[in-house]
Amino acid sequence: MCGQNVPANEPAQLPEPGTLVMDTSRNQVGEFRGVTGPYWALRPVRGGVEWEADPAHVRPAEPIERLHADVARTNARSRGERL
Repeated sequence: MCGQNVPANEPAQLPEPGTLVMDTSRNQVGEFRGVTGPYWALRPVRGGVEWEADPAHVRPAEPIERLHADVARTNARSRGERL
């Protein structure tokens, strides 16, 4: 499923809050926070402002993407950044 979007005729599976997902329209991994109207609210892994993503452009994060996100989060914490 690498690099693929959810087909328009198939509803996207709603992830659990806190699940790491890839927003393919932004090429960015985010943490699923919830649903806001027709969009999904995602939060940057290193902290910051949430953004809204079209569920058609969101897929589960691949293992390597989750690893990169976890390393980025750990590095941010070690620098004392607020998450």
